Amino acid sequence: MTTPLETALAYHRAWASGDLDRAMAYIADDIVCDAPAGRIEGAAAFRGFMAPFVGMLRGTSLLAAFGDETTALIMYDTETALVPSAPGAEHVTVAGGRITHSRFLFDRLPFERARH
Repeated sequence: MTTPLETALAYHRAWASGDLDRAMAYIADDIVCDAPAGRIEGAAAFRGFMAPFVGMLRGTSLLAAFGDETTALIMYDTETALVPSAPGAEHVTVAGGRITHSRFLFDRLPFERARH
């Protein structure tokens, strides 16, 4: 059995490499994600939320990662087709090797400016 931190890092490595299918293997079917745009419920909705971002991703740098018995926090900076730097963080709850809850934070301002 892996720790929540190991699960979070494996999930991050998967989507950071552009492999959303592999990333989804770490997501519970009934995930709840609280993101800047609102609550996302269920793996299908979460995939729909992540797919556009992963599709425009050019690279990512892991800045920090911490975990305990049930949760993990990862912070990273990303480069996308729209913006050269987009910091983000996820605080995840893990059960049975799968992420059941994610509090997903990122700076929306660089994306809004790039679109205008």
